[in-house]
Amino acid sequence: MSFRKDFIWGTATASYQIEGGAFDDGKGLSVWDRFSHTKGKVFEDHNGDISCDHYHRYEEDLALLKRLGIRNYRFSISWPRLLPEGKGRINQKGLDYYNRLIDGLLERNIRPFITLFHWDYPLELFKKGGWENPNSPKWFEEYAALCANEYGDRVKDFIPLNEPPCFIGMGHVTGEHAPGLKLPLSASIVMGHNALISNGLAIRAIRSTVKGANIGYAPNFNPMMPASDSKEDIDAARIAYFYVPEDPENWYWNVSWWSDPVIFGTYPEQGLKNYGRYLPKNWQDDMSIIKQRLDFYGQNIYQGQYVKSAQNEKGFEVLKHKPGIAKTASEWPVTPDCLYWAAKYLYERYKLPLIITENGMADIDTVFLDGKVHDISRIDYLHKYLIALKTAAKEGVDVAGYFQWSFLDNFEWARGYADRFGIVYIDYDTLERIPKDSAYWYKSVIETNGECL
Repeated sequence: MSFRKDFIWGTATASYQIEGGAFDDGKGLSVWDRFSHTKGKVFEDHNGDISCDHYHRYEEDLALLKRLGIRNYRFSISWPRLLPEGKGRINQKGLDYYNRLIDGLLERNIRPFITLFHWDYPLELFKKGGWENPNSPKWFEEYAALCANEYGDRVKDFIPLNEPPCFIGMGHVTGEHAPGLKLPLSASIVMGHNALISNGLAIRAIRSTVKGANIGYAPNFNPMMPASDSKEDIDAARIAYFYVPEDPENWYWNVSWWSDPVIFGTYPEQGLKNYGRYLPKNWQDDMSIIKQRLDFYGQNIYQGQYVKSAQNEKGFEVLKHKPGIAKTASEWPVTPDCLYWAAKYLYERYKLPLIITENGMADIDTVFLDGKVHDISRIDYLHKYLIALKTAAKEGVDVAGYFQWSFLDNFEWARGYADRFGIVYIDYDTLERIPKDSAYWYKSVIETNGECL
């Protein structure tokens, strides 16, 4: 049995990670432009000024997508490339660039999925308070409306926000990512709330303009997996997956705080008990905006953690990984069953078609003497994870799609160019593109709709 006949097979990228052209054709600066140029913030002081130079080489990359059999391409738009100050003045050259990209995809029968925000927040809006500013949702609504009006005649698939737990938590709590802040709960909780309002306003703006819009949401969290087949451990892992930790340094790292409001129109009860006092005054009035109809629910998933039932207040215990567990080049544990359990638990709770909006691995990739890149570890990783996802589909989970991360090796945020996630190798000296063995393997998976797994 294969995946459903209309299964969405794709690959994904993000604007700052691949485009380069950081100062070209009227683009404004983003928080990542500043952060990556701040000494010591990114591995070996790498930056995204050039990256893969996709901004100038997009035609070559579109041809490569077609040659590799990619039918669906998830990419993000650079907010400051369209609106250099984040609002107001429009940069026509930025608009034109994405029009050319979209037209090029459609000419090759590749379906575009647009992510509106994948972390490159306009620097000028950050100077005005960024996500903490109560006007920030309106700024995002203006940007979303611009994209809907400009591209909605050809693009129907939209994801307003990518990984709010990361861009709020790692950008404004731990300071590991741009803009590099370490803020108290009184600020970061408000920022998260404003991001959710922004998501709701963006969905409304898209639906009001784009006929037949297909809109999703793409948060992230490491799934919890039962340590055994016992009912007790399965129930414990479910509880753990949606648990909101009482931890001011890691409050953001959970599923339900970011997804329950969007889908149910309410924050989880346990989360309100822990953090409700930090929400803005009259926050309840915002819930009708935050809760919007979704056509699919996305999750970015790479690794999971095992859980067993425990006689404690929480009812579960998160276990350490066993010594010697397989890991990726970025030291992330390889846990294929996480896709199975995530699909089961998420569909059970939210009852929406599920798309894995990111999944993949960093490998130690190199060009062999034969001029090719033989990444057998990535093939094995993807194969195992997709088998787990396929099992969930067989058991009744409405799995609607899968986007491999990533199409190209790229700027991996604070890791710079240290980690290679692509199925296409990038020589950062020459910018040559070399499809890896995994690219051809994935092509066969797409062609057979997963029958070859």
